Amino acid sequence: MVTTRVTEMLGIRHPIVQAPMGWIARSQLASAVSNAGGLGIIETSSGELDQVKLEIEAMRSLTKEPFGVNIAQAFVRDPNIIDFVVDQGVQFVTTSAGDPTKYTAQLKAAGLTVFHVVPTLAAAQKAVAAGVDGLVVEGGEGGGFKNPRDVATMVLLPLICQAVEVPVIAAGGITDGATMAAAFALGAEGVQMGTRMVASAESPVHDAWKQAIINAAETDTVFLNRFSRPGLRALRTERTTRLEHDDSVSMAEFGSVKELYFGGDLEAAIALVGQVIGRIGSVESVEKILSDTMAGFEATIDRLTALR
Repeated sequence: MVTTRVTEMLGIRHPIVQAPMGWIARSQLASAVSNAGGLGIIETSSGELDQVKLEIEAMRSLTKEPFGVNIAQAFVRDPNIIDFVVDQGVQFVTTSAGDPTKYTAQLKAAGLTVFHVVPTLAAAQKAVAAGVDGLVVEGGEGGGFKNPRDVATMVLLPLICQAVEVPVIAAGGITDGATMAAAFALGAEGVQMGTRMVASAESPVHDAWKQAIINAAETDTVFLNRFSRPGLRALRTERTTRLEHDDSVSMAEFGSVKELYFGGDLEAAIALVGQVIGRIGSVESVEKILSDTMAGFEATIDRLTALR
């Protein structure tokens, strides 16, 4: 057992959180993470709130462990989103892709624990001033939507941890016990995994996407929209290589997400993954991923302690 403010706040055994990836972070994956001792999170970035409600209901039958919901502000503009989340009886929320002052007070007043996702020190300070309980600090090597002026976890994480007093969950580049230990050495009290969870047995995505992650090198991602917003880190394919040097990639270029996610056509859309694809060599169950990560974390700590 590793006890931190994150495990105590969230009521979980392991300080490992699953990233709230659109269409992927639903009950099948999230319940497996919660049952394995981490924290599963249900996404809202798909915008399919009717389906999200069903996924939250499904979580009640699939796990008795804590879980959370992410509110992706740039993609969910429903003014009733807070009432929606509160009505589901959710106790933990991450907010992202937007202003932390918009929903934090309302969520806190309803008794929820709130962490905000941040890519810069300024964003972290703004979130803390807004009253969040903690931060998810997301380095630029992670997959998905990014600040175009990306900063690596190795730089961003200690910078923010030294400047704030709230607990921090590190995201971006985390895939095993060694990277978790590195994040803790830099000040984190928990970690978030995205790409590693995409390539898990319980991930609902097509096997072709999982195999693409397994077969990829560490250089097989591209950063899109470097000079626009939002930035994106994605798998290198013919589609993303063509878009790599565009000044502005429109959302229309995102393509048919479901054909990629569930049909396995990697050219049908933009597959969002992080640079850790170069370190993932097999599809494993969520339970094995978490147990191996915790064992690797302990082994790393022991190895470093022995150097004294």
